[in-house]
Amino acid sequence: MIAARMQMRVVDCCVRICYHGRPLQYSGHPRHKKQHKATMSRSTPAQTASSQTDARLVHIVDDDELVRGALSGLLRSIGLDVRAYPSTEAFLAADKPSIPSCLVLDVRLRGQSGLALQQTLSEEGRLHMPIIFMTGYGDIAMSVQAMKAGAMDFLAKPFRDQDMIDAVIAALERDARRLESDRSLHTMRTAWDSLTPREREVLQHVATGLLNKQIAANMGIAEITAKIHRGQAMRKMNARSVAELMRKMEALGIVQTPR
Repeated sequence: MIAARMQMRVVDCCVRICYHGRPLQYSGHPRHKKQHKATMSRSTPAQTASSQTDARLVHIVDDDELVRGALSGLLRSIGLDVRAYPSTEAFLAADKPSIPSCLVLDVRLRGQSGLALQQTLSEEGRLHMPIIFMTGYGDIAMSVQAMKAGAMDFLAKPFRDQDMIDAVIAALERDARRLESDRSLHTMRTAWDSLTPREREVLQHVATGLLNKQIAANMGIAEITAKIHRGQAMRKMNARSVAELMRKMEALGIVQTPR
């Protein structure tokens, strides 16, 4: 029954992906609708220039060729890049660009199972992109195990096309936020590393609430020297206020703000 359903989906994908005879529409957040319209519209020169920034990638791992083909066609129809793999080994061996991505993973696979892959990635600290599990044999215990291990969603076959679309869009948005956070943290770390030892010492005192005069006394330097070091360090950290500096130092783990 599942194979027949997937075969029908493949045929539909070759012509036009539809749901109940109508073109697929988003049922989720209005922001998803805007994203869909923007993706499907004709690209302008500005859009072409930023295509790399706007790229979204979905990895699909399923040992059923019909399922891979149907899902690939479905997700490409809404403007997403898709890479499909017949096994977890093929997925692990593939290059993965640093763009918002998610993994649509079948639970039961020949060789390493989907749940085993999730566990391996988690233990090795490589579980970054959100995972959407799918299975034709799912039960409550299996879904609970997957969700506790960090899965984004768990869909039982046969699932509605719209359910898969909504789950994928939500997963990609979550990964986009993670990547933005990682980039921001990297920028802050680079700025901190650019500080001289004296500038770092001054900022440590600033973080405790000391004034320039007090900082100078603690460090055995002139007040004007402390002021210069403070100004240079604040510029390097791109911090316009002490409060902003504190947030950045806290994010880097340099200081801890009392709760």
